[in-house]
Amino acid sequence: MPFEIARANFVRDTAAKYGIDAAQIEAVLAQAQFKDAIVTAMSRPAERVKPWNEYRPMFITQARIDGGRKFLAEHRAELSKVQADTGVPAQIIVAIIGVETSYGSNAGKYRVLDALYTLAFRYPRSGDPAKLEREVRRELFFRDELAQLFALGKEEQLDVTSLIGSYAGAMGMGQFMPSSYRQFGVDGDADGKRNLFTDYNDMFASIANYFVKKGGWVRDGQVAVPATLAAGHEEFNPADWSPVYTLADLSARGYHPSAPVVAGSAATPISLDDANGKQYWLGFQNFYALTRYNISKMYAMAVFQLSEAIAGKELPPA
Repeated sequence: MPFEIARANFVRDTAAKYGIDAAQIEAVLAQAQFKDAIVTAMSRPAERVKPWNEYRPMFITQARIDGGRKFLAEHRAELSKVQADTGVPAQIIVAIIGVETSYGSNAGKYRVLDALYTLAFRYPRSGDPAKLEREVRRELFFRDELAQLFALGKEEQLDVTSLIGSYAGAMGMGQFMPSSYRQFGVDGDADGKRNLFTDYNDMFASIANYFVKKGGWVRDGQVAVPATLAAGHEEFNPADWSPVYTLADLSARGYHPSAPVVAGSAATPISLDDANGKQYWLGFQNFYALTRYNISKMYAMAVFQLSEAIAGKELPPA
């Protein structure tokens, strides 16, 4: 579809769906710019999948641990309230912010409008017919996120031309896309606005709300424990990280927890490559909740272990 037609359809559909004046949408889009740097960033070939012993040091560093402890101490009052309200531990919220944006120091450098406009109408094409369907699907995803940006601006009285985020359009310390901002954003201090850029009460409450609503976070629940795989048993890799296996099921497959587990817990086996072979873990509902923020098991484990280190707990070797 030619760009001009796609753009006109976008304006018409967004105006109708969200009750926004079409002329207002046109005026904002007139300020949007296509950014080659965003296309380049999105076009970068996927890196090889790093083993855990290479992935972990990117996030579990002494500087990041120290930064997390400092951040937690500075915002203990707000974090404690959110933890009491939602059951999501303060150190988990801090670890997410640490992994996503280094405690806010790297929350992005692009205008969100430019990022979403570029990817909504010029999502990069590889030229590979086998990848075309996915590329079209991704372009439509970003087109919807652009529409949701307009809806967000209307709902929160935000100037969408001034918002800064990642090259993919994620915003704030927690890196929420517009749809997640709208769905999971919380007015944590009851001031009438959901401000995920500068209001710590709102940011912390929104991250916790995401885990509760999208991930089914369990108050006082375990995240993961180390495990062993008995000799003679093959590694079992489930399709996702849903904790649907009883401890008896896992024991029959050779998996045994190396730390105390709450009786009756359901879990999923996790394997991580390290310098000496494999690490095995059992992940519970709260590990699954972390994967709803980012589907990677290594991302979830990095957040968990960073949170443990921030809380002063001893970490297992990489």
